[in-house]
Amino acid sequence: MLDRDKRELFRNVLQGEECIFPGSVYDAVSARLATEVGFEIGMFAGSIGSSVVLGAPDYIVLTLTEFAEQARRICRNTSLPLLVDADHGYGNALNVKRTVEELENAGVAALTIEDTLLPRPYGMEKTTLISIEEGVGKMRAALKGRSDPSLVIAGRSSAFSVTSIEDAVERAKQYENAGVDAMFFAGLSTRQELEAVRDAISIPIMLGTLTKEIEDKDFLSSMGVKVALQGHLPYMAGVKAVYEVMKALRSGTKPSELGGASQYADLIGRVTREREHDSWIDDYL
Repeated sequence: MLDRDKRELFRNVLQGEECIFPGSVYDAVSARLATEVGFEIGMFAGSIGSSVVLGAPDYIVLTLTEFAEQARRICRNTSLPLLVDADHGYGNALNVKRTVEELENAGVAALTIEDTLLPRPYGMEKTTLISIEEGVGKMRAALKGRSDPSLVIAGRSSAFSVTSIEDAVERAKQYENAGVDAMFFAGLSTRQELEAVRDAISIPIMLGTLTKEIEDKDFLSSMGVKVALQGHLPYMAGVKAVYEVMKALRSGTKPSELGGASQYADLIGRVTREREHDSWIDDYL
């Protein structure tokens, strides 16, 4: 599927009436698994990228090149429209423009640019946001970096958990005025906060966290939320599963006692598209 076609599918989600929960993916296989079980869109987070690529925590040590290349691997040969967390755009507004160019070229369908001050400066102990004026500059630069108008660019802010409702609303309004396609909120946790931003902006809303108070899908849909993340359990569960199997093998458990490799053959064959490759061998070799 062409990149533009995937971006149009993502835009259809933003224009729909229903809130969608994306599948959290981190490589080609996880993206194909998400597609197989029926997720409409995928989500690749910067925190997961740092863990997968570097084995490092989410401390903004992952580079744009590393993140974009992993996104490219996910987008390649999958029909899953991918939303990515581009963090702060890896620098100032000029870096944001470059970030959009690289991620668009990697094939992503949508990306978010946030207004958190990153990486954390020397001596700073708590999360801080850049000024609204600088945030607007970043959003404008992001839009300038886009060559395919179907690519979705969303502003992102953690203001609800860092400053105040009033500041969060003002940031959302200013970023909407700058031209972003949607607003992504991290740290929004109450119905009051969601109602405040719903009444202030007209562009689609995306949420990075869900509390018990706002996790109902029908409620989210009624509030104009189009995409809501459910965390990144697939990656976490995968790490735990690998650990448990390695631990068992190291302690002397025989592979046959764990069921052996044959139990996974069909699934692995599907996600690696073994039949397609076999047909190419017949056709070309």
